[in-house]
This record gives sequence, C-alpha cells and structure tokens, in this order.
Amino acid sequence: SVKVLDASTLSFGTRVRWFAICFVAGIVCSILGTALLWLPKGIKLFALFYTLGNIAALASTCFLMGPLKQLKAMFEPKRLVATVVMLVSI
Repeated sequence: SVKVLDASTLSFGTRVRWFAICFVAGIVCSILGTALLWLPKGIKLFALFYTLGNIAALASTCFLMGPLKQLKAMFEPKRLVATVVMLVSI
C-alpha cells in the first residue's frame, strides 16, 4: 500500500531487502541460540542469541511499516498486553 511507503524515505526494494536480511538474521540467531542451549553455560548463550533474534525480527518489520507506525500498532489497546509481555520477556 502507498501509505506504508510514506513512512520512510527508503525505496520499496531497499525496504524489502532489509526486511529479509533482518528476518533471516532473527531466525538464524533464534535457531543458533536454541542449538547452543545444550552446551555448558549454554543458557547464557541461548538468552543472548534468542534475544538478538527477537530484536532482529522486530527490526525487520520496522523496515516494512516504518518505526513510528509499528510502535503505534504495537501499543494499540487490543495489543497492549501482548506488547508489554513481549518487551518484558526480552
């Protein structure tokens, strides 16, 4: 939609490219964190990589929606509880 593109000065192709990069990085970090869980002191590595994965996944949608629009959507009344729980969990 054109409204989505108004949120940023980046071109659509650039936005999609960075979305894909961040999204894939988020998945890789989350999977890596889960795999490292079984190592000695793996719980710390899991926490680090899983947190980085979640942050990268959130950043990926910022490229599509724009950061302000995403924050407004996250803090809508119907999503407020889920957003607060997710942010506190990170």
